[in-house]
Amino acid sequence: MEIVKTQANQPYRSVNENPCHMCMPLGGILAFAGIEQSMVMLHGSQGCSTYMRRHIAEHFNEPIDVASSSLNEKGTIYGGEANLKKGLDNLMQLYQPKLIGVLTTCLAETIGEDVDRITLDYKRERGMDDFPLVSAPTPGYGGTHTEGYWQALRKIVTGVASKPESRPGVNIIVPNLSPADVREIKRVLGLLQVDFTMFPDVSENLDRPWARPYQKVAQGGTRIEDLKRMPGARATIEMSLTVDDALSPGQYLKDEWRVPLYRVPVPIGIENTDRFIEVVSGITGASVPQSLKDERGRLLDCMVDSHKYNSRGRAVVFGEPDLVHPIVATCRENGIHPVIAATGGRSKKLTELIDAFPSEAGQTIYLDEADFMGMLEKGRAAGVNLAIGHSGGKFLEEKEDIPLIRVGFPIHDRTGGQRVMSVGYTGTAMFLDRVTNALLESLHRNYRISMYQQYYQGYRKRPVVLRKRR
Repeated sequence: MEIVKTQANQPYRSVNENPCHMCMPLGGILAFAGIEQSMVMLHGSQGCSTYMRRHIAEHFNEPIDVASSSLNEKGTIYGGEANLKKGLDNLMQLYQPKLIGVLTTCLAETIGEDVDRITLDYKRERGMDDFPLVSAPTPGYGGTHTEGYWQALRKIVTGVASKPESRPGVNIIVPNLSPADVREIKRVLGLLQVDFTMFPDVSENLDRPWARPYQKVAQGGTRIEDLKRMPGARATIEMSLTVDDALSPGQYLKDEWRVPLYRVPVPIGIENTDRFIEVVSGITGASVPQSLKDERGRLLDCMVDSHKYNSRGRAVVFGEPDLVHPIVATCRENGIHPVIAATGGRSKKLTELIDAFPSEAGQTIYLDEADFMGMLEKGRAAGVNLAIGHSGGKFLEEKEDIPLIRVGFPIHDRTGGQRVMSVGYTGTAMFLDRVTNALLESLHRNYRISMYQQYYQGYRKRPVVLRKRR
């Protein structure tokens, strides 16, 4: 959070202008979206669900249904238990889901609604003791959408996982990735011939094939039966080095069910992808097929092709901590100096990870609780010429003419956000092409301007020589 002076001779105050995050319940909705035939009920006002449905639908270009308990003035004063139970009845009748997530909003948390007790009473009253009805506290003021995402994942595992019988499979827990990224991770695991449970799996739910008749509830996602069997897995691989233990579903499985936990970064970049494949191979004994080795070789060739251009890059990288860290690493692998790394929340682990990077090319400035005005000011001072992150960065593009490579969530001013792929050897090569081409486009668009500026600046600085008349 930046400290700024609003007007001359006025005291300093702390402000956050155009923040680099969204609210907790929105992240919780994204987590439940990756579960088989699940639905979400927001306990709060109607406006919360309307805003979040629109926000998510604009990114994925898919219909997004989110139910609401529609709290009004009366419910705010006397409690919203009746609203929530009636809303759950309607939800069960209209959608017939296999799992329901109940997320709280600012309003429900402010009036102190005991949602855990209400949902337990509802199941008992309706004779639904075995039905997975998962509640999670996600007040908008409680943290960022990233924290809401991990909070929901943890609650899903604690509420559903129940079968400890051993199985050969591996739990793969992923952060908020695009459907294309999740599909690529599943493809790589398929090449390694690994039995796995992807949690959550948005590869089909949030990027559906076109079909008729329209289905209210998507058919893809992590199966409920697989969720129940997660405690019996050989190991858990959690793709996050920044999530707190209190929010980590992998940590819960380790503490409660003694499932070995391996934490790896999102496999963006050659080193991070190598690490992911090595961990999978080490757990399962799987050998790396030639096709994956060929993909790695093509990525190396891509790096060789682009390295001569990338030294011009001075980037600001922003977004969710689980993406910022591997993207900063990928920039450093390819000669781009990540001048600034920024995220909308606070993450002590990310701070340590950023500080641990080699600093031959210069240290990376880390901004937590960041906003885009602060990024603009820091970037202007540091000579940033490249931005990597979600559509919120268009502020930098519009104000400073800094090219923006769109990655992460949300992407609202372009189509195809659900198909942006950046993971694995193949995805990293695609990502690197996007970054390098943005640098080249900026260079070719501006070189005449910079050339003329240098010429005229040099012309103006030439000394004036007075010659005597003969």
